[in-house]
Amino acid sequence: MAALRDPKTGCPWDVEQDFRSIRHFTIEEAYEVADAIERNDFDDLCTELGDLLLQPVFHAQMATEEKLFDIGDVIYAITDKLIRRHPHIFDKDNQLSAEQVLDQWENIKASERDNKAKKGLKSNEQELNELKPPQQELNEPRLPSLLVDVPKTLPALARAEKLSKRVAKIGFDWPNIDGILNKIREELDEVETEIKAQNQQKTHDEIGDLLFAIVSLARKSKVSPEAALSDANAKFTRRFQHVEKRCTEENIALADAGIEQLQKFWEEIRKSDKE
Repeated sequence: MAALRDPKTGCPWDVEQDFRSIRHFTIEEAYEVADAIERNDFDDLCTELGDLLLQPVFHAQMATEEKLFDIGDVIYAITDKLIRRHPHIFDKDNQLSAEQVLDQWENIKASERDNKAKKGLKSNEQELNELKPPQQELNEPRLPSLLVDVPKTLPALARAEKLSKRVAKIGFDWPNIDGILNKIREELDEVETEIKAQNQQKTHDEIGDLLFAIVSLARKSKVSPEAALSDANAKFTRRFQHVEKRCTEENIALADAGIEQLQKFWEEIRKSDKE
């Protein structure tokens, strides 16, 4: 990577890149790793993991050039974090169940977030003190938000799950499944109301609320919403491909089949799945 980034002898494309210009590649490579796993293609998984591995190396090389950090710092940081978050492994006196391990992990992460946020607040407070007019008193800095480090770049479904899970940890949650189901029904009624009123913006907002409530239902049911939707996508694709196949067998153009005929073929595969 250092050779590719060399200003004189390196690759012109690689030399031109910066942190922002390649950040989306990191996300894309992670999705391609997930896709290889979904397809059980382990030869491809090996290749895709290599592509993904390139991303931290690329970022670390650019950071090295700017004297920010290097790849050794990256590896040291994750090693230190793994040891810190697994005292039940590296402290042999601390034996925990799987459920206790998860609770401990979240507690350690919460403590790390607090320390990280407090450092940020201290820096912000120093900047404000430099900018404030003489004799002007500033309010005490607000406590760091519980949600401050939930990445905004996550896919919306995954971010909703993280937000929901984070606040549930401090008790901001429905006491049982019935509460969430009632909330979903309420949100669905509100969606219907706004659709009938032809209010596009409010329909947008209410559908968002409905989706967030469904994510909470998945979390409460110990189901990954991302995985569940991914599986639903795969099932829909497989079933629709059956519809396409049946249209071909019946010598019917897909666009001319009509909803009743398409629905008939759809029910064939749906019934077969249930059996």
